[in-house]
Amino acid sequence: MNTGNDAVVTSYAKASTLTITAGDVTYAYRELGPKGGIPVVFFVHLAANLDNWDPRIVDPIAKERHVIAFGNRGVGASTGTVPDTIETMAADAATFITALGLEEVDIFSFSLGGMIAQELVIRHPELVRRLILTGTGPAGGKGIDKVARTTYYDMLRATLTRSDPKEFLFFNRNSTGKRAARAFVERLEERTADRDTSVSVKAFRAQLEAIKRWGRSTPADLSTISQPTLIANGDHDRMVPSNLSEDLHRRIPGSELVIYPDSGHGGIFQYHDTFAPAFVEFLTR
Repeated sequence: MNTGNDAVVTSYAKASTLTITAGDVTYAYRELGPKGGIPVVFFVHLAANLDNWDPRIVDPIAKERHVIAFGNRGVGASTGTVPDTIETMAADAATFITALGLEEVDIFSFSLGGMIAQELVIRHPELVRRLILTGTGPAGGKGIDKVARTTYYDMLRATLTRSDPKEFLFFNRNSTGKRAARAFVERLEERTADRDTSVSVKAFRAQLEAIKRWGRSTPADLSTISQPTLIANGDHDRMVPSNLSEDLHRRIPGSELVIYPDSGHGGIFQYHDTFAPAFVEFLTR
């Protein structure tokens, strides 16, 4: 828990884990960076807890901005049961944000987190100033409902090779991708103390069900999103097809799109040294 020290923590590996209770759910979260101004709230991906954020992306943001990463209902150390719809997940995210007393935030999201972020900004536009959507796609996006198939297949491949599934799910299996994958997984181990609770199998399955429903649902009217929006992905995303990032870009007015070459679902992690400065620049314009 927070000790009350005045020193500003800008290293995600050293950020304290905090909790806040809203209704019947206690949300676990970490915060770092200088307080004041509009915080950047991080929405995490499928099967991920607080330990799954790349410090090479979090830390550069935290040098400039107040960063908050949280586990939604039933994820990691957060209590409750993971919902099986994106809509309920977005409602829970809004509950967490307002429980902290925040009236306006910037959102950085990845994969499943990007689906939740889209739903939240449509339902609660007053809460969001700027929006970053990475490795994600819109409701009704072709291929999203196949995420479970791809995920289970790559989990099997990882088991057979004694690897982390993210090495297969997030990165190309060429020499460049394999190097980037190993480096990414090593960075996730930099935090050695106060690590989060693993995501349960029940929670993981509920998330997959929510993603399937999202992929098969009626497309939303994204033209209502007026917030400045940055969209990023790799050019060979097997989990959420890269063309869906282009679809988001076409449908969100004034949005910006960055596609990283020779990279997959985790393109922003492979290109963290390029993406992080672009992220900072987008937020501080």
